[in-house]
Amino acid sequence: MKQVIFSALLLAATTTAFTQSKFSKDEFSINGFRNPSIGLEYLHKQVSVHAGYYTTAFKSGEYTNFVKAGTTYWFAPVGKKENPSSFYAGASYMRGLTRDYKNKNAVAVEAGFSWMIWKGLNFRIGAIAVAAKGQDVKINPTPGISYSFNF
Repeated sequence: MKQVIFSALLLAATTTAFTQSKFSKDEFSINGFRNPSIGLEYLHKQVSVHAGYYTTAFKSGEYTNFVKAGTTYWFAPVGKKENPSSFYAGASYMRGLTRDYKNKNAVAVEAGFSWMIWKGLNFRIGAIAVAAKGQDVKINPTPGISYSFNF
């Protein structure tokens, strides 16, 4: 996982000079499913911050819930739309609400791709690694759907 994160950050660093003009200056998103959380996100150029409710199944049929806040770096945009599809890598703080994570602090790193389907509607697919004291690191897929508004 460390190699994947390092590779994503290296790619981001080498593409920054070529991609900044393709991202919207300011964007606000309402996130309706897991990625990055069920909540709100604000993007300025290539960096976003988000906060919301996050649920995931570390075991089949058993959902673990968190409050989640973090930041995401966007890079390598695809296409020439006002809101381009692109890759992302991020880090978050999470506070457990249920199961083995109840009242525990956790950190998460994630990476993936956001596909702009139509205007502001986008679908994300990625993977997250969650680490907390006393727990094994868990890796899960992170699908998501959001709608973004430029201003």
